[in-house]
Amino acid sequence: MTQMIMGKSLSDWLTECPPLDDVVRLRETTWFNPALLPAAEGLAAVGLTAVDIDDAADRLKWFAPYLAEVFAQTRPSAGIIESPLVAISGMQQALGHRYGFTLPGQQFAKLDSVLPISGSIKARGGIYEVLAHAESLAVESGLLTPGADYRALNSPQAREFFSHHTIAVGSTGNLGLSIGIMAAQLGFRVTVHMSADARQWKKDLLRSHGVNVVEYDSDYSMAVAAGRQQALDDPLTYFIDDENSARLFLGYAVAARRLAGQLQALEVQVDADHPLFVYLPCGVGGGPGGVAFGLKTLFGDDVHCVFAEPTHSPSMLLGMVTGAHERVSVADFGIDNVTAADGLAVGRPSGFVGRRMQHLIDGCYTVSDDELFRLIWLLHETEGLDVEPSAAAGLPGPWRLLSDPHYREEHDLDNARLAQATHIAWATGGGMVPGPEMASYLDRGAALG
Repeated sequence: MTQMIMGKSLSDWLTECPPLDDVVRLRETTWFNPALLPAAEGLAAVGLTAVDIDDAADRLKWFAPYLAEVFAQTRPSAGIIESPLVAISGMQQALGHRYGFTLPGQQFAKLDSVLPISGSIKARGGIYEVLAHAESLAVESGLLTPGADYRALNSPQAREFFSHHTIAVGSTGNLGLSIGIMAAQLGFRVTVHMSADARQWKKDLLRSHGVNVVEYDSDYSMAVAAGRQQALDDPLTYFIDDENSARLFLGYAVAARRLAGQLQALEVQVDADHPLFVYLPCGVGGGPGGVAFGLKTLFGDDVHCVFAEPTHSPSMLLGMVTGAHERVSVADFGIDNVTAADGLAVGRPSGFVGRRMQHLIDGCYTVSDDELFRLIWLLHETEGLDVEPSAAAGLPGPWRLLSDPHYREEHDLDNARLAQATHIAWATGGGMVPGPEMASYLDRGAALG
């Protein structure tokens, strides 16, 4: 019997959406979004505004003294969790040689791999969500006044209060790390539901912080379902929903404001004649979606946002190509969702992100695991930077986009504009990967050549 996907056979889908043929064959694919709209129109459909981002940014400022007090690694930045933006000219040259043409303009890496506390982009949304929930509970109970000295939460009284509440989350690893470490520090009971194939060191680290880690033989989706059920069964459990959370989304969006300041400090212009391209590794979609939303509120049509996924976990690409979003999974199309890029190993995309951002994302592309390891090794050799497989997915983005003449023509990207373009690969994680595991990544990349 022919398996039906949203009422259609696979062959019908392949006929209707030709790009899917390469996707289901696990070939590296580049897809350009036909539903892209001018930024003003696309933003109107999101349901959130720049005011919401401002509110999130203010909350993070209020919490900064607390974070500086409890996490020593945040003291140099006075409790602000932010990562460096660095030029990677050596990598840009090496990738030009690898992919067959010199990239005009300049390539940077946004090193969320070294973000304090959890060494990944999830330190943005995950930590913000926990802090916002803690603030809400503390204000309601009278422990805290909004905008007051939030160091009051670093007290036995506050930790005792939070110990009666539980935070639960389903995670492939990095979100669980961020939420688990932050929530445990505040005094919450924490349960992280994880797929069994998530990295063992991430599970071990969480357990060392007193976090309850529950493992599932199936994929990320089952872990998320279990977290939701836990919250339904216990009114004192707060489930952080990576697929549907506006708080997570806004926590990530704040990064765009910070990036704008970094670009200004480096005297990098962003306007019609100086376009900005940002390549965002994508799992369920919350992190890249939030960052892209923030960027679009700032730079409008002068920024181009692109999602990058593993060939074995192209959930957001499938959701956007079909228009079905969270109603389809990679398993529906016979794709196994098994990838070394564990942070992106998501079988079903966020409908919250897919629907809200479907008119603001230029497109998606997929990268094979072997290529990710080659990129890890090449980044190490050229720049001395170490990232995990998920974080390398943004590096080939400029060559994937600009090798398509129709894309360049559609966006009026002539040689003059491209010569003044800025390309940012968002390196989403890797700062806490144990040395032996990172060495194995480099060895594999070197062997692949």
